[in-house]
Amino acid sequence: MGYLCQTRQVVVRAGVRPRVGARRTDAQDEERNDTTVTDTAGPIGADRLGFAPGNVVQEFGWSEDVDDDLRGELEQLVGGELVDEDYDDVTDGVIVWYRQDDGDLTDLLVDVQTVLDDGGLIWVLTPKPGRSGHVGHNDIQEAATTAGLHATSTFAIAPDWSATKLGTRGRGR
Repeated sequence: MGYLCQTRQVVVRAGVRPRVGARRTDAQDEERNDTTVTDTAGPIGADRLGFAPGNVVQEFGWSEDVDDDLRGELEQLVGGELVDEDYDDVTDGVIVWYRQDDGDLTDLLVDVQTVLDDGGLIWVLTPKPGRSGHVGHNDIQEAATTAGLHATSTFAIAPDWSATKLGTRGRGR
């Protein structure tokens, strides 16, 4: 269901810096017991969005081109179906599937905040560069700023989609 990537996990004994430079053998690592390097495969996708079991996640911009595997992972993670644009109760987070010709992003971002709980997550999912409907990061940042938000991070979330996290500006903090 998820997408797999290879990661390297480094475990370092407290207070011991790993050596830089020549690589020790596994036997030397075991003998010194200060650094262990392992390759692991793990899913990337919905778990990277910060949602938790029991969260109510509202979805905007659904169309036939969305990544169904990512949606399925997210529904499995939160333990229920995503709610649609017409949902009018408080939500814990929002995902917005947005393409270049989907209308005014600023207006949409203002709308998604109307039922969002304080501290709720907002993610804008856009087609990756080179895909039809791609939206540049500057366009997302400009719309977010106008809507009282700011882009905090962007990464690949699915084969054809990137995810940009939006945060609220510190209201008087």
